[in-house]
Amino acid sequence: MRATAGAPRAPRGERPHIDPGALARTRARHPGAIAEAAARRRRRPLLGDSGRLLLVAADHPARGALAVGDRALAMADRADLLARICEALSRPGVDGVLATADVLDDLLLLGALDGKVVMGSMNRGGLAGSAFEVDDRFTGHRPRDLARLGFDAGKLLLRLDYEDPGSLRTLHAAARAVDAMARRQLPVFVEPFLCRREDGTLRTDLSPAAVAKSLAVASGLGGTSAYTWLKVPVTEDPDAMARVMGTTTLPAVLLGGDVGDDPDAAYDRWRAALRLPTVRGLVIGRALLYPVDDDVTAAVDRAVALL
Repeated sequence: MRATAGAPRAPRGERPHIDPGALARTRARHPGAIAEAAARRRRRPLLGDSGRLLLVAADHPARGALAVGDRALAMADRADLLARICEALSRPGVDGVLATADVLDDLLLLGALDGKVVMGSMNRGGLAGSAFEVDDRFTGHRPRDLARLGFDAGKLLLRLDYEDPGSLRTLHAAARAVDAMARRQLPVFVEPFLCRREDGTLRTDLSPAAVAKSLAVASGLGGTSAYTWLKVPVTEDPDAMARVMGTTTLPAVLLGGDVGDDPDAAYDRWRAALRLPTVRGLVIGRALLYPVDDDVTAAVDRAVALL
């Protein structure tokens, strides 16, 4: 496999073939190929002429979150995941991808990131289902890694459980990450949630009051908010989103999550929220990469049309 090869292409509706053995051989024989590919990558501004942003999210596996719906290991097949990402990135209107280093390294070797926005996922230490889930250490990209690789932005997750001291450690680390990103003039997308444990499972609170409070906390992180964006869920009451988004003037993107068996309802919620003045786009993962009908191209094109 050559690191200079273009991203795998396939006819519309057909997933490109990914050879995991070729990727492994390149990694084993020429690990420097990843940095070389990053140095060659053609960059673009974060926002294009439309002022809107659509990113595909693929940072779930590093948190041990491999399930989609009732498929417990849907995201465990790395070649299949990469093929789905490449299919999504090939569609007009898709601006880029959010992922951890391992996934982005593979995409660099595949040549799939030229002219795309590349966002590194920074904290993945709060493993899904663990006792330390809200003590979310920064085990992924550091700000200096993003700058060294010429990536375009970073993302951090900020889950706040008022009864868990781990949230304070995460909050402090997140503030320092915001500072470090601002020093490098790199946008950082903060994804805040208020959470609580129910029968040992961490649950996110998507009530309008909880989401508004989480946005207020996230907006105030660090010594400047000049490079801070927010990554926001649609509240359980979609009609309350205008009031919730009035909490801050920071630009925001909507996150997707697992939409279950009713994608139409999810698209309707995103369409309504995208009309709000501070909402600039979408960062969606499983709903685009693993749609109910398994048609990635159709799901992506439908999301593009919302913008």
